[in-house]
Amino acid sequence: MLDTRNQLLYKAFGLTISSDVELPELIVMEEQTGTIDVEIRMEDVTAQFSEWSGRPNQFVVREHTVMFQIPDMATFSIENGKFIKMTPMEQADPDELRLLVLGTCMGSILMQRSILPLHGSAVAVNGKAYAIVGDSGAGKSTLASAFMEQGYPLLSDDVIAVTLSWKDNTPYVTPSYPQQKLWQDSLQRLGLKTDQYRSVYGRLDKFSVPVSSRFCSDPMPLAGVFELVKSDEPSVQCRPIGKLDRIHTLFSHTYRNFLIPSLGLTDWHFRMSAAMVNRMDMFQLRRPQTEFTAPQLVEQIMVIAHRRNDDA
Repeated sequence: MLDTRNQLLYKAFGLTISSDVELPELIVMEEQTGTIDVEIRMEDVTAQFSEWSGRPNQFVVREHTVMFQIPDMATFSIENGKFIKMTPMEQADPDELRLLVLGTCMGSILMQRSILPLHGSAVAVNGKAYAIVGDSGAGKSTLASAFMEQGYPLLSDDVIAVTLSWKDNTPYVTPSYPQQKLWQDSLQRLGLKTDQYRSVYGRLDKFSVPVSSRFCSDPMPLAGVFELVKSDEPSVQCRPIGKLDRIHTLFSHTYRNFLIPSLGLTDWHFRMSAAMVNRMDMFQLRRPQTEFTAPQLVEQIMVIAHRRNDDA
């Protein structure tokens, strides 16, 4: 089971988090310097879930609460952008529980707090953030690792927290925590040995990779979003995303976007996306399915990043 302790303090997504369970992926706070933003509690929420639904693998949304249950794993309740409550089952795997807490649960918390969670990785280039979004398996984390190999630090992996500045609606990425999840093939192509890392929730082909020395903890303005897509084309292709397609692209790659209507956030998401699209570049990067093209993709993004700096 999870290692449980009292009042562990962490920092992630710009939030101060207190937790009943140990979360080794996150940055530890030695002492509380302000208010607690999010509380992660071990609490019995099964009766509430049974009353509302009772069916596993189904998300239930009531007002400001999201509940779901994973068979043989746990029942979760995410409430008011403040609380993550979970009831683990006896046979639950601790690694997978933490994965759900830091993924689906935290993504729900961000939406409840009016913070846009994009599904992807973000890197820092010359003082600006560049987000790489795409479907699962598109190669987002691998491309972020290729950037890190060239000295550009990671801001976030899997869930990218985006806010708008109060002054002029500039989108900002707030860093998450210093860890990536990489497939075995990607590790090998990047020259990394799998025996140095812990597998993700018991999988033999995906690994948790700490990146503390290559992590940026400062929020940065979001200068570009790149949608990574596998294609049958023989080489890397980079195409601008048109103005009319940008809002749809952001919706498609919002983390757990199926929750947006149920949470009553459709108008908020549209307004936020509309404010973002004219303040950053958006491109689609198409890569061959069977080739390792991360270095070429880095080159394509860097050309656009340098061009943006020259125009600034």
